[in-house]
Amino acid sequence: MEVALKKQEARATIWDDIVHAFAVIRQLIAARKAEAVCAALLLVMAANLFAVISRKSLTNDEIVHIPAGYYHLVAGKFQLNNEHPPLVKMWAALPLLFIQPNEVPAGEVTGNYSEETWKYMELFWPSNREHLEAIFFWTRAMMVPITLGLGLLLFLYARDLFGARAAVLAVALYTLEPTVLGHGHIVHTDLPATLSFLLFFFVLRFYLKARTPRRALLLGLASGVALIIKFSMIIVLPVLALLAIAGFIFAPRWQENRKRIALHLAIVVCAIILVVNAAYYFRSPPILAADVKWVQTQSPSSFNNWMTFFQVGSKVVPTYWLFGQYNVMLHNRDGHATSLLGQYSQKGWWYYFPVAFALKTSLPFLILAAVALGWALWALWKRDWRFLWLIIPFAIYAAMSMSSNINIGIRHFLPAYSFLFIATGAFLDRLLRVKYARHLTIAIVVLMLSWMSVEMLRAFPNYIPYMNQLASNHPHWWYLSDSNVEWGDDARDLADYLHAHGESEVRGALSGGWGTLQFYGIRYHEIFPKPGRVIPETRYVAIGASFLNGSTIAIPADEHGNLVSEEERINYLAAYRTRVPEATFGNSIFLYRVKD
Repeated sequence: MEVALKKQEARATIWDDIVHAFAVIRQLIAARKAEAVCAALLLVMAANLFAVISRKSLTNDEIVHIPAGYYHLVAGKFQLNNEHPPLVKMWAALPLLFIQPNEVPAGEVTGNYSEETWKYMELFWPSNREHLEAIFFWTRAMMVPITLGLGLLLFLYARDLFGARAAVLAVALYTLEPTVLGHGHIVHTDLPATLSFLLFFFVLRFYLKARTPRRALLLGLASGVALIIKFSMIIVLPVLALLAIAGFIFAPRWQENRKRIALHLAIVVCAIILVVNAAYYFRSPPILAADVKWVQTQSPSSFNNWMTFFQVGSKVVPTYWLFGQYNVMLHNRDGHATSLLGQYSQKGWWYYFPVAFALKTSLPFLILAAVALGWALWALWKRDWRFLWLIIPFAIYAAMSMSSNINIGIRHFLPAYSFLFIATGAFLDRLLRVKYARHLTIAIVVLMLSWMSVEMLRAFPNYIPYMNQLASNHPHWWYLSDSNVEWGDDARDLADYLHAHGESEVRGALSGGWGTLQFYGIRYHEIFPKPGRVIPETRYVAIGASFLNGSTIAIPADEHGNLVSEEERINYLAAYRTRVPEATFGNSIFLYRVKD
């Protein structure tokens, strides 16, 4: 009897502890409602991202980024995939230290940075077939915390400027936008660059509130991280330089000490140099002979100047960080074949990103963002200086993007999105504060968020090729090309369909088809003619949306060295534009039966 009583008392104690724990949790949620709602939104977003990971194969770029990240991490080979700094790729590759993929033997690959990148990729994947699914999943899973971290930073930035409710609304907009969801799980630098750009201005504002050496150090660290996430983040350096110059000029008016400004500037610069060097393992070897030849080929008239730049600059920052900046400069100089609204260009258009934003942003957010941006400018005109922290960063990145000759994806414009999410969250919060017509304003907010939710669900899981209702008069590939409409992540669905119909090979023109289809047992034959190569007849032809567009088509010279005209190149697959495909995968791959 006594034992039974003790057990009953123990159970009662445990139950009381559980009840008490729930009471504490309820109190915490009641005290931190905004934080709780933000956490719930981000958890739902995480579930969405993992659901997409399970349904989508690798993109064209990830096939290259993942092996490069692994070799950055374990071998310090930083010339691989050199147009992108190593940090994000190394972060994504961390789980591979536990998976232990088979490595390419040292010395087996030679050539310039581009040749080595492709050769390592071509050797890495076939030798790791038994690890494919684990590599796919875990490298992509590492990107989800970065995407959630950006959501958290959006909340903190918006709350600091406009309050908790505006912050929650900004996060809600962020978690519902298809373009964000499309890139939030991909091993690439675009979402991390968005995080680093917002973090830079968040820390900059923190520093300017109270200019101390500790905060200057934080500013330098944030700047350094931005520089090793994406090369376009070099934009933070002119911002810092302008602030330093303004500080020296206006020091008396601001009652500031120029010596202290110089000290803080030195701290920032030293922190940047430290972070950049650490990302490259403090290694700054001479440029490989094959890469020297690459520079001589690409920049013959300024070859000596570039070599001097690399030699002198490598005494401060890693050689291959400088070489990466050089390659991005080359890419921007030469442009990239692109398309917009049925037009074709190598150098793009200054209005490319505004138009792409208008097409690839959900219509409710597009409307709200346009109104919110106008409202923010009006508020700034009325001297509400909080909006400087939205308008200036947005204007800086928009101006840089619109001046770029690389017009290949809305993903390059993502760092500007953060400030639109915050401005729109603040605008919706202002609507909810209107005392007259309160029911109407609440209805507007609910309607817009509900509309965004419907768009998000309608697009799932095909977020990358998503376009809004403005793109309804033509096929989506007519409006935009490249990663806006196709990025190779529907290859698995294509392979499953072919296997189900007894096929093991296909002719085609696909983004990443040369890489991903082999993972699923499908032999891929590129449809474009090449001297000395016979393209076998297959039952099906698979054409990616970007190739239907024509801008990404590359046809080699014939056996006499002759190239087709630009018009012939663009329209090489025009016959498929009017054909009805037998099947479509993810709104990005079209499969045509060409023989029975």
